[in-house]
Amino acid sequence: MSDRTIVVVGGTSGIGLELAKDCIDRGDSVVITGRDQSRTEEIAASLGPKATGIALDISEPRSIAEQLKPVGQAHGLVLAAIERDQNTIRDYDIERAIRLVTLKLVGYTETVHALLDRLDPTVDTGIVLFGGRAKDLPYPGSTTVSSINGGVMGLVNTLALELAPIRVNALHPGIIGDSPFWATKPEGVLVGYESRTPGGKLATMADVVDATQFLLRNRGVSAVNLYVDRGWSIT
Repeated sequence: MSDRTIVVVGGTSGIGLELAKDCIDRGDSVVITGRDQSRTEEIAASLGPKATGIALDISEPRSIAEQLKPVGQAHGLVLAAIERDQNTIRDYDIERAIRLVTLKLVGYTETVHALLDRLDPTVDTGIVLFGGRAKDLPYPGSTTVSSINGGVMGLVNTLALELAPIRVNALHPGIIGDSPFWATKPEGVLVGYESRTPGGKLATMADVVDATQFLLRNRGVSAVNLYVDRGWSIT
């Protein structure tokens, strides 16, 4: 059994929740975060005694340090909190753009800063940031999303350099066919995307969880940006 604790920011739904479950299956304890305290605690309770839930909104970075005070020593940190956005230039919403830029580029960084004194560098601690393939494969309205996911690459490089021997990597998912966002699309929507992958299949949440665990735990990997998209970019 493991005595490691993994903090999963954005661990109350989707891939973050699946990752928390997988960590527990491996014997780790987990701290999951979500914006709503009661809901986060309820989800943590459903995961069993090795899970703890705390409220955290990383789009409000000045509150992050205070919100993370209950977290004890940790041996891994995954920043999986994201927000989806379609903000076209013709109808540009400044407030939405500022919130999203703040959430990832400032919120991710401040979360690492706030937890740094509790991230144990002696046991091969890993940090994984979530970006996304929109940085390379834009869509109408993705200006903010594409830009901040490109910014995640910059964060990986600077954090990996500054925080060594703590390792820092990023994972950039493509379209994840069985995720809550994509699985509920109308019939036929995913077929076109599947045809764009060499094998005719989309990546799954299990694929992303497995890749995240690799980045989190492999001692030889740091400053890496890993794509999980079933080869979308080569078609």
